[in-house]
Amino acid sequence: MTKDQKNEVIVLLKEKFNQYNNFYITDTESLSVEQISNLRRTCFNKQVEMKVAKNTLIRKALESLDSEKYAGLFDSLNNVTALMFSENPKDPAVIISAFRKVNNGDRPTLKAAFINGDIFVGDNSLVALTNIKTKNELIGEVIGLLQSPAKRVIAR
Repeated sequence: MTKDQKNEVIVLLKEKFNQYNNFYITDTESLSVEQISNLRRTCFNKQVEMKVAKNTLIRKALESLDSEKYAGLFDSLNNVTALMFSENPKDPAVIISAFRKVNNGDRPTLKAAFINGDIFVGDNSLVALTNIKTKNELIGEVIGLLQSPAKRVIAR
């Protein structure tokens, strides 16, 4: 890979990191080509962008944006790395969990996640990330809570 190609990848990654507040860093090392294709298809259907890049290029892109903000992610950049970008912080976690169930395995492994400024490190964070409430779910709960007293008054 030439220096110009590397710079293009860094610029592309910087655009993705700026575009999305949520991204997951996963390890897809032991997956077969067919499994990776299925994972990509699932991501595409759920509107999650999946990108594979070299760890050094990911690190350079993150460092050039804000090295302090992303410092907790740098230790996770090893082995084969696939990035999952999503508007919804929960979608990639749900995709990973469902993919593991279908394939009876523990891959892909969650190395780290950056969710609205918070960093989650390690595969054990996956369960917590699947239980995150999305913005729309929280709004629905608040509206439901606000409507319940009015419903009680009307019902009487």
